[in-house]
Amino acid sequence: MFGIYLKRELSRRKKAALVIALGLALGIALVITVNSVSAGMTQAQDKVLQSLYGLGTDMTVTKARTAPTGDSSGRPNFQFDAKSEDDDATQSSDRVMTQGGQALASSLVAEVAAQKGVAGAVGALSLNVTKVDGSFTQGKAKSSTGGQGGPGGSSGGQPQVQGGGASFDVNSYSVGGVDVTNQDLGPLSTSKITSGRTFTAAETNAKVAVVGKSYAKENKYKVGSTFKISGTKYTVIGIATPDSSDSTTDVYLPLKQAQTLGDAKNKVTTIYVKATDSQQIDTVKATIQKNISGTTVTTSADLAETVSGSLSTASDLATSVGKWLSIAVLAAAFLVAALLTSSAVSRRVREFGTLKALGWPSRRVTRQVVGESMVNGLLGGALGIGLGLAAAYTVTAISPKLTAQLGSSGGGMGGGPGGGPGQQSAQNTMEIALSAPVSVTTIVLAVGLAVAGGLIAGAMGGWRASRMRPADALRSVS
Repeated sequence: MFGIYLKRELSRRKKAALVIALGLALGIALVITVNSVSAGMTQAQDKVLQSLYGLGTDMTVTKARTAPTGDSSGRPNFQFDAKSEDDDATQSSDRVMTQGGQALASSLVAEVAAQKGVAGAVGALSLNVTKVDGSFTQGKAKSSTGGQGGPGGSSGGQPQVQGGGASFDVNSYSVGGVDVTNQDLGPLSTSKITSGRTFTAAETNAKVAVVGKSYAKENKYKVGSTFKISGTKYTVIGIATPDSSDSTTDVYLPLKQAQTLGDAKNKVTTIYVKATDSQQIDTVKATIQKNISGTTVTTSADLAETVSGSLSTASDLATSVGKWLSIAVLAAAFLVAALLTSSAVSRRVREFGTLKALGWPSRRVTRQVVGESMVNGLLGGALGIGLGLAAAYTVTAISPKLTAQLGSSGGGMGGGPGGGPGQQSAQNTMEIALSAPVSVTTIVLAVGLAVAGGLIAGAMGGWRASRMRPADALRSVS
C-alpha cells in the first residue's frame, strides 16, 4: 500500500519532484567537483614534493651555510697558465664546490639514526661542478706607417697589437654523492635505472657513475661511456630516469668519490631520515633538533609551505573558497528542498485531512511525506553524481597546466643548480597537469548528502502534515 501510494503521488507531481531533485543535484555535483579537484591538487603537490624530497624519506637534516670568512668569497675562481705561441692554447679547468647547506660530519648520520623514532638515516653530498674549456689567441704586434710626425716633422710607426682574444665554454652540472650501501634513501631513490645498473654495495669508492636521463641525452652518454671530473675518469654504469619529474641531479657517484672531489672527506651536506611511524614525524623532528644542535630538520609539510605559483593558488581556492561555496550551496539546496516540500504539503490539506479521517495516524502520514522526500533526495543524488562525474572527467580531459615553484625559501630539500638540498636562493619551477580523481569515499559522501537532503525536507514536510486535522480537509472543501 505504501509503495503504491508513493508511486502514484510522485507521478502526479513530477515537476515539483524534479525541481527538488535538481536543487539537491546541483549542490551534490558541486561537492563532488570540489572534492575531486582538491584530491587532484593533493596529488599534484605530492608529485612536486616527491621530485625533490625522495621516495620513502620523511625528513632531512641539514645545516645552514655560514658566510665566507677571511678573503674567501665563497665563489669559484679559475686560473690559467700562460701559453707560448708554439704551445697548445686549449685549456680546461674544473671547479668542484659543495652545494646546499654547510657540510656536516659523517658521524652525525649514525647519531641521527640512533634517535628515538628513526627507522633509518643515510648521508649524501651535493656538489656543483663548473667546467671551463677554451683557448687564448695571442695578438700580433704590427707597426703603423703614414702617421704625421712630431714637432721635428718626422714620421714614425707606433707598434699596435691586433687580433687575439679568448673563447671559453662554461658547463655547470650537479653531482650527488650516494651511500651505495643504502640506496632506499637519498637522492637516487627518486629515480629508477632504465639502462645499465645501479651501484653495488662493494663500489663504495669505485670510479663509476650513474647519469640522469636528461644529462645523458644532452651529452650523448650511454652505458660504458667515460668522462672526467678534475682529471679523474669515471665510467657510466647506468642511466637513471626520475619517477615523477626532472631530477635536479645530473651525475651520481659513490659517496667517497664525491667527498674526494669536493675536498670534503667524511662530510655530508644532507642526512635523509625515515621515521618508524609516519604519524609521529613532528615528534621525531623535535627530538632530532633537541639532541643535535645547530641542525635544520625539514619535513615534507615544511617543504609544502614553500610551494608557490598557480598550483598553490588553485589549491588554496579549492580548499577554502571551494569548501565554503559547497557548504553554502548545499545549505541553500537543503533549505529550498525543505520549503518546496512544506509548500507541497500545504497544497495537500484535503488529501491528508481525508486520510486522517479514514483512520491514518499522524506517524503514517509523516512516513508517507518522508518517503516521497527520500525518493526525491535519491533521485537528486543520482543526478548530482552524474553531473559531478561529468565535471571531474572534463577537468581531467582538459588537464589544465599548473606551475609550482619550490626552493625559494631556505631549508628546503630542493635543488637549484647543482640540486643541493637546502639551497637557499635557488628556485625549481615545475609544470603539473591537473586531474580530478573521484574516489569511492566521495561517491559515498554524495549518497549520504542525498539521503540527508531527503530526510531534512521530509522531516519539515512531515511535521507540517502531522499537524493537520480532518477538520482542515472539510474547511478546504467549503
